Amino acid sequence: MADRAKILLVDDREENLIALEAILSSLDLVPVRARSGEEALKALLNTDFALILLDVRMPGMDGFETASHIKRRERTRNIPIIFLTVVDSAPDYAFRSYAAGAVDYLTKPFDPWVLRAKVAVFVELYNMNRRLAEQAFMLRDRLASEIPPGEADVQTAVLPELSGRLTAVEEELARVVELARKGGDPNLVGPLSDLSHRLNHLRAGFDALS
Repeated sequence: MADRAKILLVDDREENLIALEAILSSLDLVPVRARSGEEALKALLNTDFALILLDVRMPGMDGFETASHIKRRERTRNIPIIFLTVVDSAPDYAFRSYAAGAVDYLTKPFDPWVLRAKVAVFVELYNMNRRLAEQAFMLRDRLASEIPPGEADVQTAVLPELSGRLTAVEEELARVVELARKGGDPNLVGPLSDLSHRLNHLRAGFDALS
């Protein structure tokens, strides 16, 4: 995949956006800035994002309202959201963040390593979902169009190659699961379980062909 994963950074303060970009600069991703909830929603119209880092306190449309709009849209409802806010926020902010659909909630000033580690895992999950979709598409496409019925042996012409590609995805998923386990982040259990289920489903279909 030539395209790097994109992360949407939403904060009304320029210095906060600069700080976030600096923290994430060592990761293989493309940060995209939004200075308001409205700007964030516009960015989400035509661009796919692996993750949204969303400030809670913003003038006009705050983080909770922005997240509500994001989760109502079919195109964006499954994008993970991590809320960011100052340490002296109202005590119910954490509850409201998770109720709004956030996968995590961090208070400022946060540990840069913790944020970078969390973002890295979600980027890995996003990339793995794309690879999994590519493998499924390749399997359908190769079997449907590239090998005419009766002219080639599917097992010898296609399945070994696809098996190797699928095994590589399975190995990468195992690496991501181990990374999440070491990080001790319970919010990753759901996404990882869903991805594992889909990968197992694809493997089962592949094994049936074999």
